[in-house]
Amino acid sequence: MKYVLKEEKGFIYIDEGQGPVLLLLHGLMGGLSNWEGVIDEFKHDYRVVIPILPIFDLPLLTTGVKTLTKHVHRFVKHMNLNDFVLVGNSLGGHAGLIYCVLHPERVKSLVLTGSSGLYENAFGGSFPRRENYEFVKEKVEYTFYDPATATKDLVDEVFILVNDRSKVVRLLAMAKSAIRHNMAKELNKITMPVGLIWGRDDKITPPEVAVEFNQLLPDSKLYWIDKCGHAPMMERPDEFNKKLREYLNELKQKA
Repeated sequence: MKYVLKEEKGFIYIDEGQGPVLLLLHGLMGGLSNWEGVIDEFKHDYRVVIPILPIFDLPLLTTGVKTLTKHVHRFVKHMNLNDFVLVGNSLGGHAGLIYCVLHPERVKSLVLTGSSGLYENAFGGSFPRRENYEFVKEKVEYTFYDPATATKDLVDEVFILVNDRSKVVRLLAMAKSAIRHNMAKELNKITMPVGLIWGRDDKITPPEVAVEFNQLLPDSKLYWIDKCGHAPMMERPDEFNKKLREYLNELKQKA
């Protein structure tokens, strides 16, 4: 990771650039490095802020998407962020949805990419063969349209993670929490503009999930990225940035 991590009051985060704030939230298996292409592109005219989400550090009994959202709110208050655009991938998008229901006064707009919150076809609830490197490699490749996007470094990271008993128990608890917390009946409360940037070949939150989000959210716009899976900002960073830039420019024109 080429960007400097800052640490204070129990929060670890990246804070790059100046201007309107983009708050980026990574997914369940993700990390700050997932957003490097976005930082590179937007740090010149936005302030890009990315907290590490404490997915593996929460007490097991409270490990869930709602607790994660409370952490995001504590971070937002600590950083004194207001009128920001919240961008979330996968579980980070789900936390973003809950955040926008609870604290709409803080958020200017929400952008979702491969977000959970309606339906997700995750790792299947367990890792019965987590000691098997090839099995884990296949699971990581499943995230992407092009299996080559699952680099050895990325597979190694996930392999180490799923073979840490404490972490895998929390990972599964968080995944089950996200599946249980379906937001279909709450989406009408999110009246701010929402951008949906979706991989057309996403197998984890398939295209019909994006279509349903677009139907249920009162003010949303859907952008597709072809030949792309669950993490467009990693697999098709240039196209993702182009779509995000287009959406942010439209937001400016509305203001």
